[in-house]
Amino acid sequence: MSDAHNEQQSAIKTPKQLLAAVAGFFLVTVIGIILLVQFVTTQKLTGAGSDSQSPEAIAERLSPVANEGFTFKDASGPKVLQSGEAVYTATCVACHGAGVAGAPKFGDAGSWSARLAQGYDTVLKHAIEGLRAMPAKGGNPDLDDVEVARAVVYIANASGGKFKEPEVPAPAAAAEGASAPAAEPAK
Repeated sequence: MSDAHNEQQSAIKTPKQLLAAVAGFFLVTVIGIILLVQFVTTQKLTGAGSDSQSPEAIAERLSPVANEGFTFKDASGPKVLQSGEAVYTATCVACHGAGVAGAPKFGDAGSWSARLAQGYDTVLKHAIEGLRAMPAKGGNPDLDDVEVARAVVYIANASGGKFKEPEVPAPAAAAEGASAPAAEPAK
């Protein structure tokens, strides 16, 4: 074996150096903790000109989707009937605007002539109950029969028909039934 000794020498040779090393270690540790706490507690940095982290922007992103552009209808109140043009624009234009699935195009007198010859009542019945690829009420079950009738008149008259605007039933009969007092309970 070898007589050579492998001595490891420390960089700290005196107690003064040891004290300086320990103090330096604690100083670096404390500064690191302070910087970490400061980083965590300060506001987040955003890009220049960005207000995406402002309280208003955050509240807007977290607001319910239903608050944007939707209105709630009073189900117990009287229904406001739409015009024929409004019903056509909201429901019928999807198929009758482009002639999808054999639907006669809006304003095309040639494709509507055979249907208009059947008469108003038949065309209205087909619109309310559905016919071939067209679902009942154009796929909008919320439509009232009067609204469907208005849409039929609007579409037919734009395509050469001479149908008369339907009369709206008096809402008084419905209101009387709704406002009638409840029956007395049996004693």
